[in-house]
Amino acid sequence: MGADGSTGAGAPLLLDGALPDFRFARLESTAIAAPPGVVFGAARDLDLRSVHSPLLDVVMWVRVMPDKLRNRIPPPLPEMRVAHLFDLASKGEQPWMALGENPGRELVFGAVGKVWKPSIEWRWMEPEDFTPFDEPGWAKMAAAFVVHPYGARRTLLTYEARTVCTDLESTARFLRYWTLVSGGVGIVLRATLKAVKEAAERESGLYDPSPVSHPGS
Repeated sequence: MGADGSTGAGAPLLLDGALPDFRFARLESTAIAAPPGVVFGAARDLDLRSVHSPLLDVVMWVRVMPDKLRNRIPPPLPEMRVAHLFDLASKGEQPWMALGENPGRELVFGAVGKVWKPSIEWRWMEPEDFTPFDEPGWAKMAAAFVVHPYGARRTLLTYEARTVCTDLESTARFLRYWTLVSGGVGIVLRATLKAVKEAAERESGLYDPSPVSHPGS
């Protein structure tokens, strides 16, 4: 316990309020050479459809293949910016919804679906219905970007994805699905962080596209 009587616990997260109890989670982070405000802006302005890497493209190709075989792929949105979820610019166009924003600090968004199905079945709802939703047979997914000041010149950005299912049967189904896709989720999170990092460092004039060298390499 600190001298002021505190326990050393950090500030509450909006993510904890949106999805306080969860069974499955993946968290990735990266240090960015840019001020927290610039990093937050880059995360908020990110077009999720623009995130690419060789491994990520393979993961996404595998994920949509069942829909392609059934000719059930809907027309893609021209863009899917995080900001649109919070500005209501694309409300009703796709199942992900804004769950909370702490300006300069945290962005939380989520969706409800049966993601273990070959073709995902989404449950559309209003954001205020997300946290109390408990109808059996569904997975509730929440994700958050959180900005942390990191020393004098850098910012730490975390990207966390959490999931809880609404009954034992759906939990068992999601567990089988998670065993297969958890590694792919990590690839998606890391590629997304890399895109935010590059955008923020470009804005700060500190972006260096050269690969990092290690001693002895």
